[in-house]
Amino acid sequence: MQTSKELVKRAIERRGPERTPVLYYNKLLERSDVLRVGYKPATDFHPDDPNRSEWGFLWERLDDTMGQPTEPPLPDWDAFSSWTPPDPNAPGRYDHVAPFVDAHPDKYIIGEFVISGLNFITFLRGFENTMEDFYLEPENLDKLIDIVYDFEKNVIRNFCERGVDAIGFGDDLGTQTSLMLSPKLWRETFLPRYKEQFDLVHSYGKHVCFHSCGYVYDIIPDLIEAGVDIFNFNQPDLLGIDRLNSDFGGKVSFCCPVDHQTVAIHGTRDEIFDYVQHMQDTFGSHNGGYMGYVEEYSSVGMSAENYRAICDAFDFINHIKRSN
Repeated sequence: MQTSKELVKRAIERRGPERTPVLYYNKLLERSDVLRVGYKPATDFHPDDPNRSEWGFLWERLDDTMGQPTEPPLPDWDAFSSWTPPDPNAPGRYDHVAPFVDAHPDKYIIGEFVISGLNFITFLRGFENTMEDFYLEPENLDKLIDIVYDFEKNVIRNFCERGVDAIGFGDDLGTQTSLMLSPKLWRETFLPRYKEQFDLVHSYGKHVCFHSCGYVYDIIPDLIEAGVDIFNFNQPDLLGIDRLNSDFGGKVSFCCPVDHQTVAIHGTRDEIFDYVQHMQDTFGSHNGGYMGYVEEYSSVGMSAENYRAICDAFDFINHIKRSN
């Protein structure tokens, strides 16, 4: 029987996994074929507010969800010269990674950023400022982007040298109808930097996992060419499952849930089962190419019944029977 690690590798590389691996994101982690590990703040980082990040912005939360970044550390460019980004190699940042990997030898481990790229730049400057900077302050913005991407490259090296199986990038680039930037501007600004990062990941023999929300169809071919091995799209209906499979199936792999805006929220149990089966029959029809994804998402209206139905549906396609 293939281990979780082998199942995931075979699914991503389309080498015939024995069953469809499933990533459980925030509950029932004992079922998950994939575990995630992040980097930590430096040992000597002791902010007055526990929601203050090392980069200077503040996470504002009303509950236990992610929240939103506020108080960007660079509200204007006058602050840039006196601002110091964190050290990617600071003591304590990765002490937990190798022990975590060693403790789960049969699991596929993703070293992840959660938030990276353009999204992270907006945390430092604010969204509106960042959009204006592309046209009004391109030189300063370019310097800031390099700082973030260089930090991330150091994180990639540290993760890979500690034995993770993949690097997970998270950059929500789309709205409901289009990219936040024009494809041309995104390609000029971010694609070469991502290509450099993806090449670094592959130089260690690891996979590139790329999450993005929104309508990002226009740049999927660019990301595949740059080196993405598996996409995590949490709104597959926005992009179209059949269209994604027709255009990109067999060229890249997919890790997708029951759509978090549609069926996962409003669907019946039968509709959820049909949805999971359809993803398996399309994305997974390339000698692999599909990994399931399950996230408890009550914060956007997912009921406990639908969460259970989603878990059951992935068990069903894998012929797994549980006693509870």
